[in-house]
Amino acid sequence: MRTETSKLTTKYQATIPGPVRKILHLSAGDAIAFDIEANSVRIRKARPVDMVFTGSLEGTLSEWASEADEEAYRDL
Repeated sequence: MRTETSKLTTKYQATIPGPVRKILHLSAGDAIAFDIEANSVRIRKARPVDMVFTGSLEGTLSEWASEADEEAYRDL
């Protein structure tokens, strides 16, 4: 197993290392998916079905879309 690392910015953003981008065939603007299970996370290139699923949820999450919620969870 090979390991690649990246450093988080103050906004919790990270650059995906070149070898990972190459393996996943990622280009600027591509969406990525995080598969979470127990204490591990896998990253992969998002598929069209991932985008449809995410889009279908957006309208159901409006109860957390207030400015107060944005302020409360901004630093997470």
